[in-house]
Amino acid sequence: MPRYDFRCRECGSTFEVSRPMSEASDPAACPAGHGDTVKLLTTVAVGGRASGSAAPVPAGGGGCCGGGCCGGG
Repeated sequence: MPRYDFRCRECGSTFEVSRPMSEASDPAACPAGHGDTVKLLTTVAVGGRASGSAAPVPAGGGGCCGGGCCGGG
C-alpha cells in the first residue's frame, strides 16, 4: 500500500499515512490531533536498467571535459 507524507501546519510535524491510491488526496489528521495538514510532494527513485535505448559512452571520456574540448589547448 502506498505511503504519503503529510505536514501539520499547526505543530510542524511530518508524518506518513498508508492508504490506497484512491484515497491519496483525502485529508489526514496530525498524530497530535490537529486537523490543518497538507500533503507533501514526494519523489520516488526507481532502480533498474534501460533496455538498449541509450547510446554507449565511448572509452576514454566523452562529453566536453572528458573529450578534451574545453580549456587548455
